[in-house]
Amino acid sequence: MKKLLLLLSILFYQTGILTAQEGMWLLNQINMFDLKEYGFQISADDIYDPEKPSLFNAIIQLGGGTASFVSPEGLILTNHHVAYTALQRASTSENNYLANGFLANNKSEEIQAPGYVARILLKMKDVTNDIHSYLKDAKDPMDRQTKLQEKIKAITDEAKGNLTDIQANVSEMYNGREYYLFVYKTFKDVRLVYAPPESIGKFGGEIDNWMWPRHTGDFSFLRIYAAPNGEGREYNTDNIPYKPKVWLKLSNSDLDEGDITFILGFPGFTTRYRSSNSVRWNLYENYPFTIKNFREIIDLMDELTKNSEEGQLKVAAFKSGLANTLKNSEGKVEGMIKINYLQKKLDFEKKFLDWLAENPDLKAKYGSVFSDEKKLYDELQKNKQKDNVLGILGGLAGTPLSLAIQIYNSAKEFDKPESERQSGFTPEALENFKRQVSFQYANYFMPVDKALMVRGLKMASMLPEGQKLNGISNLMIGGKTPEEIVEEFWKTSKLTDPEYAKSLIGLSVKELEALNDPFIKLAAALSEDFDDSQNRGQNFNVSVTQIRKLYIDALYEWKGSKLYPDANGTMRFTFGPVRGYNPADAVWYYPFTTLRGVIEKEKNQDPFDVPDKLVDLYENKNWEGYVDPDLEQVPVAFTHMCDITGGNSGSPVMNGKGELIGLAFDGNYEAMISDWQYDAELQRTISVDVRYILFVTEKFGNAGYLLKEMGAVK
Repeated sequence: MKKLLLLLSILFYQTGILTAQEGMWLLNQINMFDLKEYGFQISADDIYDPEKPSLFNAIIQLGGGTASFVSPEGLILTNHHVAYTALQRASTSENNYLANGFLANNKSEEIQAPGYVARILLKMKDVTNDIHSYLKDAKDPMDRQTKLQEKIKAITDEAKGNLTDIQANVSEMYNGREYYLFVYKTFKDVRLVYAPPESIGKFGGEIDNWMWPRHTGDFSFLRIYAAPNGEGREYNTDNIPYKPKVWLKLSNSDLDEGDITFILGFPGFTTRYRSSNSVRWNLYENYPFTIKNFREIIDLMDELTKNSEEGQLKVAAFKSGLANTLKNSEGKVEGMIKINYLQKKLDFEKKFLDWLAENPDLKAKYGSVFSDEKKLYDELQKNKQKDNVLGILGGLAGTPLSLAIQIYNSAKEFDKPESERQSGFTPEALENFKRQVSFQYANYFMPVDKALMVRGLKMASMLPEGQKLNGISNLMIGGKTPEEIVEEFWKTSKLTDPEYAKSLIGLSVKELEALNDPFIKLAAALSEDFDDSQNRGQNFNVSVTQIRKLYIDALYEWKGSKLYPDANGTMRFTFGPVRGYNPADAVWYYPFTTLRGVIEKEKNQDPFDVPDKLVDLYENKNWEGYVDPDLEQVPVAFTHMCDITGGNSGSPVMNGKGELIGLAFDGNYEAMISDWQYDAELQRTISVDVRYILFVTEKFGNAGYLLKEMGAVK
């Protein structure tokens, strides 16, 4: 059967008959589609109904990714790499949950996922008219931004009320053409239940990252706890498993080429409607800087931790995040160059300008969008090197300096009257900052942090005249080297202690400066430069958003069709069939991988070191109930034509019945520019098959009780 479907798939590919729909659609846009026409057996209301329980109620935003409820007892399923930081923070050299995995044999053995917050969407509401009417008298872009923040605060304050477990956000769509209110229930008691070892959950490592064929068992189970009354709150021994309105049923059907799939999740950020100005900036400035610096930092960490198991464990999550972004950025550059993407944008914009030229009124309204935007990028270019180095010092120059800068900046804001503070500086945010400090130190490994600060100081010392940072230049008066400065900082500061760092949060600027701590003194010396950089960025963003909104308005007038908004961390719907793809001449990638492929990749060393027990299960064919009848193997992963990006990690993949068939965990390298452009021929979502999840959980992990809890039927 699958061989026949493969032939049909290739035929469909060659003739362009692809039943996929580009776009990460808002929940209230799902009913635009005739889902039955695409193979769905459920309706749009089954997926999203604001008035009654529906599938969207089972979806969770978690740790920068997505998860879903899979039992009535608050059990949730997500990617191993979404739970990775929690596993790293909970690990010690004696109990290395990254290397060995983690299993709670019952609820009493479940442990905290430190720092993790889960959010479930309660409702969404279009507030565009409310906001636009409030902004109509704005005098200029900055005044508009001030009024926008005022109105957003009023809307979110009303939505939250006095409830401590409710969050409300207003998100802009189409660069401010529309605005939506999203209200969430939050949970700060999330616990680890079962995670396979890295040799399964991260099998293939960075070598296989973004690549197909893929054989990674990228999954973990956690559980959400709440107060007995259902309120989301901090970890408490009196908390009980949360009772969700909806949880997903696991499919017990086979999966075939051409079967429809869909995803609900929280995609983070796309740039599908950006102009050639933005493409040029990212292709020649932003991505190359990221690639160079992340590669250097990863090499530095590898060198300084190669003989230290403790060091490797400490930097594991930090390094993994950098490596993922590095490969993503490399793929974007390669993809843009390969298809001459910048020129394609310029060609499209020429057609757009030609259309404007036919109508003087439209030309007067929209004709300068590209030239006006270019002026903003030209202005940004003037301080690019300085702003880049400030970015390194603020986040990639070691934990103590990063925290000192955050603490000092927070003190500056809280010294102001509440009405004058930047948005986000609230008492609640201050308490959350205190809670997060210990998690920031989870990545602290002194040799690496020292080396990162040395590197940052050297970068600052090499800035050209006119972009120098006085706070750094003054440190080096008298001929001190960066290495000497860093050693002196470590000898005289107590900011390497997380408890001491916590004690500084909430102090005034005057109280901080009286401490005479070298990290705080440097943060103070750099404060004006950081303020200037932030103001430049804010002025750019406010002005460019107005221009991009005009461009979106023009596209609506030109194309006259409904557009999906760029991803921005809000819940979205995407769908498409299981399908392979043609990455190069004479190459066709089949959409399924199996356990046999895991064994074939075995190299007895990381990242292709297959656990002995998994090898035994394979060799003894101990896989009853999990073998696909056509593949004659345990399925591991599959590719399908859903449209996703970062933030979708861990998103449940469902079939046309709304049953869970897998978890999205990656995209393919050949389509790395998918944040900029959708390509139906190349872009694929890579998902781990639910049958592999259950097989590993029961047969390898000895956690069969979880299958019973989920009602899984083999």
